[in-house]
Amino acid sequence: MQVKIEPSWEKVLQKEFDKDYFRKLTKFVKSEYESATIYPPPRFIFRAFDLTPFDQVKVVILGQDPYHEPDQANGLCFSVNQGVKLPPSLQNIYKEIESDTGKPPSQKDGDLTKWAQQGVLLLNATLTVRAHQAGSHQNLGWEQFTDAVVRVLSQQKQNLVFILWGAYAQKKGAVIDESRHLVIRSAHPSPLSAHNGFFGSRPFSRCDTYLVAHGETPIFW
Repeated sequence: MQVKIEPSWEKVLQKEFDKDYFRKLTKFVKSEYESATIYPPPRFIFRAFDLTPFDQVKVVILGQDPYHEPDQANGLCFSVNQGVKLPPSLQNIYKEIESDTGKPPSQKDGDLTKWAQQGVLLLNATLTVRAHQAGSHQNLGWEQFTDAVVRVLSQQKQNLVFILWGAYAQKKGAVIDESRHLVIRSAHPSPLSAHNGFFGSRPFSRCDTYLVAHGETPIFW
């Protein structure tokens, strides 16, 4: 299994790749792909980085785990492949886009590639998972790696928008320097919590207002 990450990310994350935990993680992930069904496909592990180079990041949305059923996970948090039924959280995200912006989402399917290409880093905390086993690759090193991603973005960039849905993402975003960036927090879009503060939180218009105020183009949600 050969996995490479986009060059601008490789440059800012090189210290992480050289650390012992990441070497152990790489060895474990390779063995998992060889012995079990793992999502996403190997070429998509670092897809969020490949589609959104470090120099182009404007917005960061944090997820937790890749989807763990066939044909769903495509390397972007909350996103699924074209033709796959929309997961409940993404259905609620689309409802909030329409309510917030007054326009329907820019696409009907669940593939959020177009967001990523506009500078939205769709980052899961854990980048791989065993089929049908939610959370099966947690606490093995991925979280340490993606914590480093959040930290380097906070330290080396200015005027990003971090969208943190739910307690897990908000805890992970604790390292963000809020004097340099906008942090938008709300409940998770899951059906279990969407009515407890996600609906009506208006993250998309708030994000775009901030981007425009800092000389960036808004996102075509």
